[in-house]
Amino acid sequence: MNQNYKRIIPCLDVKNGRVVKGVRFEGVSDVSSPVDLARYYCENGVDELVFYDIAASVEGRKLFTDILFKVMAETIVPLTVGGGLSTLEDCDEMFKLGAAKVSINSGAIKNPNLITEVAEKYGSERVIISADVSLVGNEYHVFCKGGMEDTGMDAIEWISRCVKNGAGEVVLNSIDMDGVKGGFDLPMLDAVCNAVDVPVIASGGAGKIEDFVELFKTVPKVDAGLAASVFHFKEVKIPELKKVLKENGINVRTEV
Repeated sequence: MNQNYKRIIPCLDVKNGRVVKGVRFEGVSDVSSPVDLARYYCENGVDELVFYDIAASVEGRKLFTDILFKVMAETIVPLTVGGGLSTLEDCDEMFKLGAAKVSINSGAIKNPNLITEVAEKYGSERVIISADVSLVGNEYHVFCKGGMEDTGMDAIEWISRCVKNGAGEVVLNSIDMDGVKGGFDLPMLDAVCNAVDVPVIASGGAGKIEDFVELFKTVPKVDAGLAASVFHFKEVKIPELKKVLKENGINVRTEV
């Protein structure tokens, strides 16, 4: 794929085998079957998909692989997998199942060497650092355990360190904007984009097509827009979104 394309990526937040969605990481409610959604998205021209087992880290268990295996059978685009990946062996299993990339969050906080281990074995381009970030006072802090626990770490420093350790991509999750549908956290995204030289995926806040236009025009270094509920509930349809982005001079892949 042409690296100049801006990517559109739906996120499947999975709990107990179902896609769920909350607001600011709280009050999750049932949405749909991840298998049905994966099929729908692949038929509608998404660039990639993300599968997060959102309860794995909180519950201190491994990621559920049975439902993931069914999702992979429906997926014809690169699939990123995350949730409870805390060892090299965990990541090995995801790649063996067919994941294109792994997304590491709490696992890297517990073991900062994990990113380096996975990158050395599989290549940096297959390792994503996923950071759940919120503004605390006048600093961006990294949160762990599903966005419930403030690590106290400066987010810009933490993400920069992870990239230096081998992460080839960043998913920046804004806890403050998550599920609010008020637009992406543009100042935070700009700060991270200026701190690292790898692709940054914006996550948290999408509510309408114009939010994606604003994202790519205001922070042109952002490589992709990730969203969940607006895509799941068809408030924003992928083909229409890409059509509007293209009309606004933003380079996207439009063939399905």
